[in-house]
Amino acid sequence: MGTQQILLIVLSVIIVGAAIAVGIQMFNNQAYSANKTAIAADAQSYASQVVQYYKTPTSQGGLSGDLTGVIADDIGSFIGWGGATLTDNENGDYKVVPDATNNKVSVYGLGKEEKGGNKPAVRTTITFPEGSISAQVIDVSSTTTVSDIETAGFAS
Repeated sequence: MGTQQILLIVLSVIIVGAAIAVGIQMFNNQAYSANKTAIAADAQSYASQVVQYYKTPTSQGGLSGDLTGVIADDIGSFIGWGGATLTDNENGDYKVVPDATNNKVSVYGLGKEEKGGNKPAVRTTITFPEGSISAQVIDVSSTTTVSDIETAGFAS
C-alpha cells in the first residue's frame, strides 16, 4: 500500500473517533439536562399536592390552612410517599421539609444523572397562606445525598 492510502486510513480513523466522542458528549449533556427538567417537574407536582393538603379540611385528612404541628411524615403520607419524609423515582430522590415557623414547606429533589462531578438539584418552596410556589435549580456535588441536600448551597 502506498503512503497516501495509509495516510487516508489514519485520517479516516481519527475523524470517525472524533465524531463518536462528540456524539457521546452530546448524549450525556442531553441526559443531564433532561434529568434536571424531570426533577423540577416532579418537585412542582409534589408542591401542588402539598398546597392541596394545606387547603383540605381537617375532617378530610388535611390541614385546614394551619401548618402548626405538622411533621414531614404527615405530608409524605398525604402525597403518597407512604408516610415517609423521603421518596424516589426513576428521575431522582426527594425530601419534604416543613417550616411551620415561617409558614413554608420545601420539597427538595436530587437528580440521578451525573456530569462533571455534579448532579442537578431543585428546591421548591411553598409559602402559605397564599400557596405561592417558587423553585430554584442548581448543580451540586455528586457526593451530595438527599438527606443533606438542605445545606447544598441554595440561595436564601
